[in-house]
Amino acid sequence: GRKNDPLRSNVEMNIFYEQDADLALIQGKKVGVVGYGSQGHAHALNLKDNGVDVRIGLQATSASKPKAEAEGLTVMSPSEITQWADVVMILVPDEKQAVLWANEIEPHVREGQHIMFGH
Repeated sequence: GRKNDPLRSNVEMNIFYEQDADLALIQGKKVGVVGYGSQGHAHALNLKDNGVDVRIGLQATSASKPKAEAEGLTVMSPSEITQWADVVMILVPDEKQAVLWANEIEPHVREGQHIMFGH
């Protein structure tokens, strides 16, 4: 078991809780969440509930567009989101990320912008 695992016996772990975070760091940013599936909607709604200016990046034909709009979120294309946002969180299926990046995100990335990928 883990108790006798020599690789884990001296591991220290820092645990952070809500009170450890400074929400002002993200509340002053425009955040774009690309994708509105299981991760994207959770990220977006959490940010919205905490006073962050968050918008969703989806294709115009996405079945998720009405869901995001029903939650009061603004939906834009991934290209528009990248141009608008200070922080972009890309939460689309792994197999779609490379094409999305090359065609709609990378051409609009600017210096100082923060880009994150989840999978």
